[in-house]
Amino acid sequence: MRKLFLTGMLAWGFAQIGWSQVTFPRNGVYDERPGLYAFTNATIVVDPKTTLEGATLLIRNGRIEAVGKTVSIPAGAVVADLKGQRIYPALVDIDSDYGMPAIQRNAPGGGRGTPQYDSNKKGAFNWNQAIQPETDAGTVFKANVAQANELRKLGFGAVVTHQHDGIARGNSALVTLADDRENNVLIRDRVSAHYSFSKGTSTQTYPNSPMGAVALLRQTYYDADWYKKAGKTVEANASLDAFNQLQTLPAVFEAPDKLGVLRADKIGEEFGIQYIIKSAGDEYQRLEEVKATGASLIVPLNFPQAFDVEDAWDADNVTLAEMKHWEMAPANPAMLAKAGVPFALTTASLRNKTDFWANLRKAIEHGLTEQQALTALTTTPAQLLKIDNEVGSLKPGLLANFIITSDNLFSADNVILENWIRGKQYVYADKNAADWRGTYNLTIGDRSNLKLTITGKPGKPDYQIQADTVKITPKVSLNNDLISLQVQLDKKQPGTTRLSGYRTDGATWKGEGELPDGKIVKWSAVSSQPFSLTAKADTAKKTAPQLGKILYPFVGMGNLEKPKAQTLLIRNATVWTNEKDGVLPGADVLVQNGKVAQVGKNLAVPAGAQVIDGTGKHLTNGIIDEHSHIALYSINEAGQSSTAEVRMSDVINSEDINIYRQLAGGVTTSQLLHGSANSIGGQSAIVKLKWGEAPQEMLVKGADGFIKFALGENVKQANWGDAVRIRFPQTRMGVEQLYFDHFIRAREYDNARKTYNGLSTKEKAKTAPPRRDIELDALAEILNKKRFITCHSYVQSEINMLMKVADSLGFKVNTFTHILEGYKVADKMAKHGVGGSTFSDWWAYKMEVKDAIPYNAALMARAGVTVSINSDDAEMARRLNQEAAKAVEYGGMSEEDAWKMVTLNPAKLLHLDSRLGSIRAGKDADLVLWNNNPLAIYARPEKTIIEGTVYFDAQDEDRKRDELQKERARLIQKMLTAKTGGASTQRPTFRRQRMWHCEDVEGVMAEGEQRAGQEK
Repeated sequence: MRKLFLTGMLAWGFAQIGWSQVTFPRNGVYDERPGLYAFTNATIVVDPKTTLEGATLLIRNGRIEAVGKTVSIPAGAVVADLKGQRIYPALVDIDSDYGMPAIQRNAPGGGRGTPQYDSNKKGAFNWNQAIQPETDAGTVFKANVAQANELRKLGFGAVVTHQHDGIARGNSALVTLADDRENNVLIRDRVSAHYSFSKGTSTQTYPNSPMGAVALLRQTYYDADWYKKAGKTVEANASLDAFNQLQTLPAVFEAPDKLGVLRADKIGEEFGIQYIIKSAGDEYQRLEEVKATGASLIVPLNFPQAFDVEDAWDADNVTLAEMKHWEMAPANPAMLAKAGVPFALTTASLRNKTDFWANLRKAIEHGLTEQQALTALTTTPAQLLKIDNEVGSLKPGLLANFIITSDNLFSADNVILENWIRGKQYVYADKNAADWRGTYNLTIGDRSNLKLTITGKPGKPDYQIQADTVKITPKVSLNNDLISLQVQLDKKQPGTTRLSGYRTDGATWKGEGELPDGKIVKWSAVSSQPFSLTAKADTAKKTAPQLGKILYPFVGMGNLEKPKAQTLLIRNATVWTNEKDGVLPGADVLVQNGKVAQVGKNLAVPAGAQVIDGTGKHLTNGIIDEHSHIALYSINEAGQSSTAEVRMSDVINSEDINIYRQLAGGVTTSQLLHGSANSIGGQSAIVKLKWGEAPQEMLVKGADGFIKFALGENVKQANWGDAVRIRFPQTRMGVEQLYFDHFIRAREYDNARKTYNGLSTKEKAKTAPPRRDIELDALAEILNKKRFITCHSYVQSEINMLMKVADSLGFKVNTFTHILEGYKVADKMAKHGVGGSTFSDWWAYKMEVKDAIPYNAALMARAGVTVSINSDDAEMARRLNQEAAKAVEYGGMSEEDAWKMVTLNPAKLLHLDSRLGSIRAGKDADLVLWNNNPLAIYARPEKTIIEGTVYFDAQDEDRKRDELQKERARLIQKMLTAKTGGASTQRPTFRRQRMWHCEDVEGVMAEGEQRAGQEK
């Protein structure tokens, strides 16, 4: 009766005062009694660091009034005795979409359908639909009974919810999970600002790539700053106004993966913002770099299912990275905690919310402590978003959001009995129900050889009857002291035995029943062994799971440790210096501190140096690929005719297996270029192929900036079909006009900025600043000789056109790449001072290259053009040494001059020849030790060295492959065991690795799905 009284009082009381809006008229009697309740004799977890035994929690009008061991209970309080039970703060999820409008996804722009260049959103909003800072979660929020109940059952009492749509997503709201109208559950609006790399439901063509998403967000930050200072006199823009208002709030950025975390942090650094980053659960793979960001994380518990690898062919479709992530993902929270990275846990990204507790306990099994888990679900999320004065602990003044549990919250036997939200009770199990678990001697009529075992959780028991060696699961209904059982005891005599009875004391049940043949019998169940939590816990103890090791990068052929620079002495090799000394037989090269220290004969061995015998081998500097598309998540931002604002450095994929493959071919440096989908493409990234390092560490520090331009069919998109023939330009004449238009605008823009920057402080105060435009910034850098053009080109007419445009506007084209008709205009190229980076013998793959010849490289070189041979292809880059040899075969070039076409000449085109491209004291120690003449088809690198670090070693190759196969075999056996043990599995899916080429266009949504760089 006590339980019924308390429950009834609560339901009635909250209908009156605790949950009624005082501004709302009431149809009925006004009863203003306070919601005053005292919970006594409980184990109360005030916060993860404070637990009180035998304490009291006092709440009034939906808030905590007192908590402690000596709390005085006021007169009139409804008292509940919770002896043997626990009270925890209700959990908090700060990355929820609870109550948000359903997202209606349409086919995004940017594909081969009709492009949409302008926003379809009506009103004075941003030009791009993916920028939605005006979205106000508090306004669009609608309470949802089913969603709320699903989260309440898990122990959550409040969430911070926002619309997960777009790149700038607006603000969030703190809401409780009570079943009530929005006025009563909305605690605080404008809690945090939210961002992502996903354009979401926007159907606009731009952006169609991750790098375009980065550029759009960066430009929005600059536009908002301009709008605040001067823009309101020029235009009305509700989006930029809202964006500026968001800047006072904690900023949350959703990243698609571990590298996305680093990318988001890089944006934050540019604008002085420390994002809280919603991660993907793979941060442990780049833990050192993630920690260095200083960011707090919101971490999902979306652990992958094991793969069904029973079929050997299916197993071949699962990469080592996927297998290792399945094994190691549950350890991600523990690794973050050990590294000291602050994080909150979230139910977001779970396939089913019901997986939450199973996955959380799995994380605890993998090393996360219970205190760390509770912290990540209560105090940390509340502190990160500055809502800890409302939720996250059980301190006076906070909302009365708490859960009552039967046991330790993280115990598998625990039951969440009740969830109280703002002082309102939600019952999920009877907290006053007796615990009948244990073993009973069961007698039914004249059968006394039966045992009834009751296990499971209090309030949710499991029943089993054992008849000799046969175990049978009965159907049981329990209502207070009354019980009903239905069971088929004997398979030889089919039929159901039905028993009804009652409890006579704490250890005995008895009653009457009817056998299948209709005979009435008496039955009883007498306790023989009570249920023991301690005994069960002892038998259930498990050792910490044994996991494999992290690889750098986290793919097949990754390293157990990142390689380190060494002092090296390579002795008695044939050294191709690319200097005036030419090829030196029997020479030594000393490498110290990442540089070439000495070149000569009989060099002394420094202390601690590793000596490498080069006898019979050839030592060259590393190959430099002037035109590459490896190690990128995407290569074309095709949403506009000019995308000079995008940066390839924003989408470097350091996990791409092509990095390792090209090291095995002697490549040490690559220029990662934008594709050719537009006349003015994006800014390139020059990287060294440091296998195992993160993207920022791969970038060549201090390198000049380059940008990709393009000519020909690709940029016109006239061959894409009738649906897309609306983008300017559609003709080659239009391409020329586009260049004039953009560079004239860039010059005017640059002059305006220089004029403003030259004003005194007093004059600036009176003058509106010009709008910062990061697209025109890049073009102005070209005019100011701070950024240089690499232009995709084929036919001579367009090559001449761009040189004429450049000459008329006062800038130079640095490099024509492809340039398969370069031999026709080599004299004009030499006069302009432009280099040529070409294929050795590609032709006839489209009409633009029908006049290509294999003598092109040699003919341009003889005309005085600096010529390099590039790959533009992940596979070709593995044998650029052989591509260079074709210049000897077809063009009669000397071996040394041919070799320079893949080493010194591309270094010159990239303005890096003072550091790269030859072997000379003081230059970077980027070296390759070959087993043969590097131009021979039999040549194979034995060691590839970058800045004194060995990143590829042929002697280590077999060991790495053996370890890879052993690791795969171990993980396959572990997955087979998991399936046998009842674990759910997923079917392996074959995914071909994308090998990028100039014309490839990839949607912004595909980044998280693509698994480039994963090797079996």
